[in-house]
Amino acid sequence: MMKNTKTPFWLVFAISCFSSQVLLSQNFTDPKPPEVFKVTADTAASEAKAFDRLKFHAAPNPLVKGAVTEDWPRFLGPNDDGTTGETNLRASFPEGGPKVVWEMEKGTGYTSPVIVDGRLVYFHRIGDEEVIECLEPATGKRFWSFSYPVEYRDRYGYSNGPRASAVISEGKVYTLGVKSMLTCLDLKTGTKLWQRDLDADFDVAEYFFGHGSCPLLYKGKVIVSIGGANDLAVAAFDQHTGKLVWGTKHEWHASYSSPLVKTLRGEPRLLVLMGGDTKPPTGGLLCIDPENGKLFDAFPWRADMYTSVNATSPVVVGDDKVYISECYVSGGVMVQLDENLKWRELWKAPDFGMHWTTPQVSDGFLYGYRGRNEPDAWLACYEIATGKEKWQEDLEWKIDVNGRDYKMKMLRGSLLQADGRFYSLGELGSFGIVDLSSKGAELKEVVQLFNARSTWSLPVVSQGLLYISQHEKEQTGGAGRRLICYDLRAEK
Repeated sequence: MMKNTKTPFWLVFAISCFSSQVLLSQNFTDPKPPEVFKVTADTAASEAKAFDRLKFHAAPNPLVKGAVTEDWPRFLGPNDDGTTGETNLRASFPEGGPKVVWEMEKGTGYTSPVIVDGRLVYFHRIGDEEVIECLEPATGKRFWSFSYPVEYRDRYGYSNGPRASAVISEGKVYTLGVKSMLTCLDLKTGTKLWQRDLDADFDVAEYFFGHGSCPLLYKGKVIVSIGGANDLAVAAFDQHTGKLVWGTKHEWHASYSSPLVKTLRGEPRLLVLMGGDTKPPTGGLLCIDPENGKLFDAFPWRADMYTSVNATSPVVVGDDKVYISECYVSGGVMVQLDENLKWRELWKAPDFGMHWTTPQVSDGFLYGYRGRNEPDAWLACYEIATGKEKWQEDLEWKIDVNGRDYKMKMLRGSLLQADGRFYSLGELGSFGIVDLSSKGAELKEVVQLFNARSTWSLPVVSQGLLYISQHEKEQTGGAGRRLICYDLRAEK
């Protein structure tokens, strides 16, 4: 007689969990895992050297004793929100503006540098190659350079890319090119560890301006907003091998907004604002488990017009709220993740839609440069609790150009929070310090660093140095495209 045995509950539960994880990871198969290379014993880290596109001006001030410094490993900085804990930065500018430390002639693209452990990595395009360069942050001297061919022409006449900044994590550099080439390099030597063509492997959907969402590194995974075949919306690849770990299934295509992981309802949640080249236009905010790709909920938010994109990153407020926006029709919306991990709309702000810049959170208020085009852009403040607009400010000042006064504005500017103040970068190369509160905005100081359009990348601050990408030639016939390092260190 067979003995009747009962499987313990804990074992049933464990098997159930394991099975669900397997199903989640097997929603999509990896058609072609990349070849993995190693840094060999004879591959030594090179010494930083000057090169022909670098011009060094002057050494920066020494760091003030006790100054807090931080790396800048990702597009939106160490906190993924355009803020840094750096202290002892300039509260005012010397005559003529911050001192230039060095400048590097750069290629096309709309990226910002990333900086970790005394290494600055910049991703751009020179000729028909996408180029990844590793520089010494304080001198601009180059440790190494890596490149590969790319064929892309922007169909609207904008830059031919790339649009996604590099990411540094655990001694490795990750880039996502305008044609969906995902690359992993060794930070010290520039050795290629693995590389894969996501377009060829996963049939990535067409983009308005090429692939432009930054990859995200999280617990050993490279997470990419991908928009591939069979509704592969978001994919996670093993950080060290490039092999597909999991995929999230949804019909929305990738946007130009970069994903991030933030704690919501007490647990890490992956937030991805989708919305690309589709007819009819679709997109919105996905909430995903970053461990396995499980989709919790999707909140539709996209302009009801074909030629529109979602481009600004989600802004997390507290433990359960997220602000997302677009600038074409709908504007912004504050949503709340409820106890069932479902999105709930709290309030809308039709006139507070950002094109690509990330609004800042401070003392219960949102501050940001809203607007789709140059003429209709201005700075605004909204109360987080109610969604009420507190004020609008179209900051203006004059500059002298060859003996004539010209009225200037920040237009679609970027805001950076550092050292207890707001720094503002305008899209024509203006840089200023702005006092922001619920009562209004005051431009304390402003300097024209250069006069060039498309200054759209967020400024970067690390070790008291300021890095700004000039993406077009100066309108007054001056310098061409450059990455410029300024001294923002306070004087002793």
